[in-house]
Amino acid sequence: MCANYAPTRPDRLLAVFGVSPARDDYVEDAYPGHVTPIIVAGDTARRAELAVFGLIPPWSRDGRNFRQCYNARAETVAEKPSFRHAWKTRQWCVVPADAIYEPSYETGRAVRWRLAGAQGEPLAIAGLWERWRAPNGESVASFSMLTINADGHPLMSRFHAPGDEKRSVVLLQAAQIDDWLAADAQQAVAMLRLFDERALRSAAAPRAPRQPKLRP
Repeated sequence: MCANYAPTRPDRLLAVFGVSPARDDYVEDAYPGHVTPIIVAGDTARRAELAVFGLIPPWSRDGRNFRQCYNARAETVAEKPSFRHAWKTRQWCVVPADAIYEPSYETGRAVRWRLAGAQGEPLAIAGLWERWRAPNGESVASFSMLTINADGHPLMSRFHAPGDEKRSVVLLQAAQIDDWLAADAQQAVAMLRLFDERALRSAAAPRAPRQPKLRP
């Protein structure tokens, strides 16, 4: 699973994916609830849309579902109430990321690790998106990253707490992006596979300790 990532910056979005978001002032370090760019299918070509990290289903009353719906398990996504409408209507998206962050407990405590493209290239993460109508009438786009079991994966099995199931996002190759956005459900399932661990480079990236506030 992934609750923290670095959204691809606007210049790289255009150069690598051929899309531009409506705004370029989105966060560089994203968590659920942040608004970041995703890539969706347009009428004639792919396009970028800004969306909340954490899917908000159409039936949500307050829009707070993003707190629990930032990842969607591939094994149950078609049946879960939060995700099944988006899955049934084939609302696939790609989440462009310069890196994802996962916790490793190999030292006995949680240490944040950074995982990025082996050659420095942005990652294309398979996702699902939805549109929610807020009580004030505002239309809000949101998304979830799809995840699959990674218990036996050489890299992704190193992350998350001991005893927890190991999960991984699904990475798409550049040539797969348009096929993913146009896929039917059966084709989408076939594309939800673990990636070659050599596609990523990883390194510990702990956060700097918080500085205590000085009393006046």
